[in-house]
Amino acid sequence: MPTITENTRKAQQAPPGRQTTELSVAGMTCGNCARHVNEALLSVQGVQSANVSLDAHQATVRWQPGAQADVQAIIQAVEKEGYEAEVLTTQTRETGEHTLAGWRWNLLLGIPVTALLMIGEWALGLGMARWFQWTAFGLAGLVQVLAGARFYRGAWRQFKARSSNMDTLVALGSSTAFGYSTWALLSRTSGHAYFMEAASIITLVSLGHWLESRVSVRASSALRRLLDLAPATARRRNPDGTDTEVPAAELSPGEVVALRAGERIPTDGLVLEGVSTLDESMLTGESVPVDKAPGQELYAGTVNLTGPLLMRVTAIGEETALAHIIAAVQRAQTSRAGIQRLGDRVSNVFVPVVVAIALAAGLWWGLAPESARLVHQWLAQFAWLAQPPESAAAAGFIIASAVLIIACPCAMGLATPAAIMAGSNAAAARGILVRDGVALEKAGRVTAVVFDKTGTLTTGKPAVVEGWEGGSTVRLAEPAVELPAGIRLGVALARHSNHPISQALAKLAGPDVALTDWREQAGAGIVARLTPSAARPLMLAVGQGTSPALCRLGSLRWLRESGVELGTGEEFIRTWSTKGATLIGVAVDHMLVGLVAVKDTVKPGARGVVGQLQRQGLKTYMVTGDNSLTAASIAQQAGLATDTVFAEVRPDQKAGFVKRLQEQGERVAFVGDGINDAPALEQADLGIAVSRASDIAREAADLILLKSEIEAVPESLGLARATLRTIHQNLFWAFFYNAVGIPLAALGFMSPILCAAAMGLSDLVVIGNALRLRHWRA
Repeated sequence: MPTITENTRKAQQAPPGRQTTELSVAGMTCGNCARHVNEALLSVQGVQSANVSLDAHQATVRWQPGAQADVQAIIQAVEKEGYEAEVLTTQTRETGEHTLAGWRWNLLLGIPVTALLMIGEWALGLGMARWFQWTAFGLAGLVQVLAGARFYRGAWRQFKARSSNMDTLVALGSSTAFGYSTWALLSRTSGHAYFMEAASIITLVSLGHWLESRVSVRASSALRRLLDLAPATARRRNPDGTDTEVPAAELSPGEVVALRAGERIPTDGLVLEGVSTLDESMLTGESVPVDKAPGQELYAGTVNLTGPLLMRVTAIGEETALAHIIAAVQRAQTSRAGIQRLGDRVSNVFVPVVVAIALAAGLWWGLAPESARLVHQWLAQFAWLAQPPESAAAAGFIIASAVLIIACPCAMGLATPAAIMAGSNAAAARGILVRDGVALEKAGRVTAVVFDKTGTLTTGKPAVVEGWEGGSTVRLAEPAVELPAGIRLGVALARHSNHPISQALAKLAGPDVALTDWREQAGAGIVARLTPSAARPLMLAVGQGTSPALCRLGSLRWLRESGVELGTGEEFIRTWSTKGATLIGVAVDHMLVGLVAVKDTVKPGARGVVGQLQRQGLKTYMVTGDNSLTAASIAQQAGLATDTVFAEVRPDQKAGFVKRLQEQGERVAFVGDGINDAPALEQADLGIAVSRASDIAREAADLILLKSEIEAVPESLGLARATLRTIHQNLFWAFFYNAVGIPLAALGFMSPILCAAAMGLSDLVVIGNALRLRHWRA
């Protein structure tokens, strides 16, 4: 059954001495804002890296190892750039109220006022009545002062920081409409007043931000579900056998917790008493329940389904597997993809360019209204006929206001982070942890997938099946009365190794043998000498005299390279290699004294996974240290072509194999699970580590599959391609919207009200498109 091993916790922890600080940042409205905040954070001494999420309104600061975390310094740096910052709290993260509350109050005031003014002008025809204009002045003024305060504060902070953002555009646009209308009213100039437009600008933009925040909260649903998993209380077992309900936060490692059927596990621990079945689906994405017995691990947030358990606490708080998974999801959500640089560069100059266009359009319509109207009328035959204000002054002010309002840097800023947030959440719900946005981007561009064999395509649980010594075979899979001397020597050599094949051999019954100068050569085998007292009987048994000669246990390739002659065992080697077994040999000096066949079964879903990847147009390869016959047998079972299998590849050569594929133009994903795979995982464009991956492999991987089965590989790559596709779509629509909308407004085809509605709609289109990833299916 798939489990979340201790490696999960270790891999997700920051390296020793590294600290992180999370901030809630207010006032960011576009990608340019996020860039300014990011640069401000990086300018603080001791900060190693910073990730800023525009749609989450959050920033994560990672401090250099050993550096003092100066939280006040980073807050001041952000405020100096014109934004508000505070340390992120659990409540803020969970509810998202920090982004919704302000917009809600704006709507409570703005919607009734805007509705009344629209009814008066459009339904009752009171727009030219002086008393109605004074009423509109008062009502719109309330909206301007109270609901617009948020925009004016943001614009003022940006002005002091010698910068600009979306607040600048909204404040200028609404003020232009309101200011012109006030001047016209006070000067008794006949004509239309645009108080309704001024109020509707604030109201509709606020409505867009409120809907955007609501949608962003929905996009974080997977993370919120993870945050809600662990219960707030636990029943601590007292020394007298009674239970006391205490807050889960007060538990300490070593304490005992009682669990009833149907309860969620409050923290990580080990089963002390009882047998039960647990639902770990929210952590692994695997729907099959997992059996638990004494000595097995339990994880915070999982559900005890069938029986009572006693658990000893092993980790609490931020040290639990759940906490580190949550941290990984948050890190992915606040990260940036390389493609985001395009939106950042545009956002950097966007607001000043828009202000210049608005000023130019206003002067054109105000100072040369005849030529402006001629151009407008000529274009109307291809578009639609609109009614710009009759007065040249009114046209100049209102069209400038429309240009300012319709411009939307937010859509460009949200295009990438919204897709990354939705994609990483969808991945987390499937038991796939994404390191960052760059990993999603790389995964979407993969053209070739390279599988390590052991533990990836195979189960990683090798078992000894048969041995050979002096021309005779012995069925080691069956209980043996006495092992042959050569096999006993192999067992003794294997007993101190952690390699899966060595551990399989070490399980065979046999006396412990004293060894000296024992050492292991990665990817090759074991070398040792027997102590003089142990050497005599064993060496006599294998016909090698009594001196403590050099003994080897390892791969046949390595034994050959060491000068060991394998000719006498060739038939045994050939027989088991064609059956897909791994052969290891035992040698004394340069003489072969024993062979062992170890067989690892191919995972049931391996063939389907390979076929699915091939149908997606991806090239598939397998690399292994096994001999070519064994590799060919495994490849056949997994559905791989023989020319895509590379055998007898040492661990240090796997990275070189990946590099050769990259030199051929391939974007390579490497799927592995062991320490020996770490260099290849690093070299690959995308490293994918499966559930039982070692600590080093997990640190090197871009994607971590919490399921132990490799069915998640095509799923993760498919989701990444869908995310990258969504980013491209969002960027296209964001650029297209502004490229079309701004000229239309400048040419008098769009009123300020329509521009405000269109601006809010553009944000919703981008976020709504990203949200489709939540329902993506392979």
